[in-house]
Amino acid sequence: MSPPPRVRVHLATEPVSFHKGHDGLCGIVRNHLGGEPLSDVWVFYNRRRTDLKILWFDHGGFVVAHKKLARGCFRIPKVTGKQVGLTGAELAALLEGIDLTHAHRLPRWNPPPT
Repeated sequence: MSPPPRVRVHLATEPVSFHKGHDGLCGIVRNHLGGEPLSDVWVFYNRRRTDLKILWFDHGGFVVAHKKLARGCFRIPKVTGKQVGLTGAELAALLEGIDLTHAHRLPRWNPPPT
């Protein structure tokens, strides 16, 4: 799964309780991360980093996708702050089990908005 290039993906940098559903995750986005769950894709992980939940809004309702690893754990990049932006490719790599902790992004040029 890879979101369209214009969709912003945010990874929470602290683990969350996976007892939370749609409403609980929306509350974390609004109250703790200072974001808006209606406009972006939000990625959360549990304390052991064995599970990921992805929250997004699609055609009148929230969707939560949940991936639980049978073995091992997700390699979450260490960053400062409450959240970090990911590209669709980075999200796909994270879901595939690729270690992003030592990956670095090459500088890219984008045209200014019109």
